[in-house]
Amino acid sequence: MNVPGFDNLELVYCLNIHPGETWTEQMAAVQREAGEVRGRVADGRSFGLGLRISARAARELTPAARAAAAATFRELGMHAVTVNAFPFGTFHRARVKEQVYAPDWRTDARLAYTLRVARILAGWLPDGADGSVSTVPGSYGPWIRGDRGMDAIVRRLVALAASLDELRRRGGRDIHVALEPEPDCLIETARGFIEWFDGVLLPRGIRALRGLRGMSSRRAEAVVRRHIGICVDTCHLAVGGERPSEALLRLRRSGVRVSKIQISAAPAAPTTAAGLRALRAFADPVYLHQTRRWVGALEADRWPDLPEALAALRGLRGGVVRTHCHIPLFHRPRPPLRSTAEFLDADFWAEAVRATRVLEIETYTFHALPRSARPNSVVDSIVAEYRWCLRRLATAARQGAGF
Repeated sequence: MNVPGFDNLELVYCLNIHPGETWTEQMAAVQREAGEVRGRVADGRSFGLGLRISARAARELTPAARAAAAATFRELGMHAVTVNAFPFGTFHRARVKEQVYAPDWRTDARLAYTLRVARILAGWLPDGADGSVSTVPGSYGPWIRGDRGMDAIVRRLVALAASLDELRRRGGRDIHVALEPEPDCLIETARGFIEWFDGVLLPRGIRALRGLRGMSSRRAEAVVRRHIGICVDTCHLAVGGERPSEALLRLRRSGVRVSKIQISAAPAAPTTAAGLRALRAFADPVYLHQTRRWVGALEADRWPDLPEALAALRGLRGGVVRTHCHIPLFHRPRPPLRSTAEFLDADFWAEAVRATRVLEIETYTFHALPRSARPNSVVDSIVAEYRWCLRRLATAARQGAGF
């Protein structure tokens, strides 16, 4: 939905919170849960959708199915804004862990899937609107060894950028793909994204587009910058030790396209017996919970998942532990737990509305959270997160943020 007080700023929630891999299941969530959320928060305004389209759903979306979906969106007072195409396959109620990154950007399967999703989104966008598709940040870090894998990733990303540029020139739809940095991935942080973009993607991508597409260096750079951006997830930033406001300022100064910002929070606890007991409730068999121990601004330890962290931390004391688990923004954990939502301060909101036109609430772990961290209803939780964000955006508007 368009945020009062701002021109062209959308606040959406990511429908990956609703289980379902087929388009029929996802469309049911649009009509049912998203419809109820719209009725409670949108005040009659058109309601923007942060869709999730799996590879299976993308194959099911024939031209006729796409047209039917567009008609349903209009009837419901909704419009497409962005798509989460990070998870390729099953994302709920079965072990996901590191397989959420597969297939990665070394593969033609990831390229074909993402391009299919981008073309679907292009047909649903309102006139004059751009659209974003979020994706894996290249690959899971341990899977990449040597330069060969990096070259394969760059080649496919710039091939995608060239295809999206053709789509834009033919149909006037500006679609950009947003890599989402995440702990333990090839790209972990906003700072790391800038270094990779400037030092790897641009020089290698320009060479590839000159050779394969005959573009000039200047045109090749413009295509990459327009169609390859970043999806900033504030939970991931906090776990990785980046303050969101500082990361956004750095990105804005770098010239990287911030396709969208996912507003999310992680649990944190002191490295004490009570703190570790409290964190244990967030370990689950479905999702990967990359974990870091921070002593001040120094990363002291890192683990690929929460169970390994808890085992190693039994003999350690000092510092704060943060784990990659999305908890509701409004949730105030009982001490000694804390929420990294405390980093989403006035400076963050001022930078956020300057950096992008799409803010996306993303708490996909809802069904795996301990009961103490979530209300009874997923709709109640989403509505509460909207209201939490809208209060802060209203304050930012009054203070003139973004103007």
